[in-house]
Amino acid sequence: MKYIIDLIEDIRTEIKNNAEYTITAMLLKDDLENAEKLIYSGETALANFDLDHKEKKLSFTIKQESKALLVGDLVKHLLILDMDAMMYPIEVAVNQQYQDVAVIGFGKSIEDNKYILFIKI
Repeated sequence: MKYIIDLIEDIRTEIKNNAEYTITAMLLKDDLENAEKLIYSGETALANFDLDHKEKKLSFTIKQESKALLVGDLVKHLLILDMDAMMYPIEVAVNQQYQDVAVIGFGKSIEDNKYILFIKI
């Protein structure tokens, strides 16, 4: 599980806070033949986010018809948080069945200007 503070630090170090990167979720699943491996199972752009202080979490949502969320649109809201909020976990609402999927890692695609949140179901 990753936290907001991890996200802020990774965006700063890996893509230098480049505001033009789109934020994408990449789905990974267990490899049935090798328990130590994960298999790429698809990806999609994330459309928006909700910083829920009541539930103490940062949630991203997927909406196929919506414009992709940009790093610049997210980071400006995260950098002003207090230390308690920076410790909120990060989740992705994939669909009705998988509402609170924890983010397990981060990545980037320089060629595609994508910042990636890895999730596992």
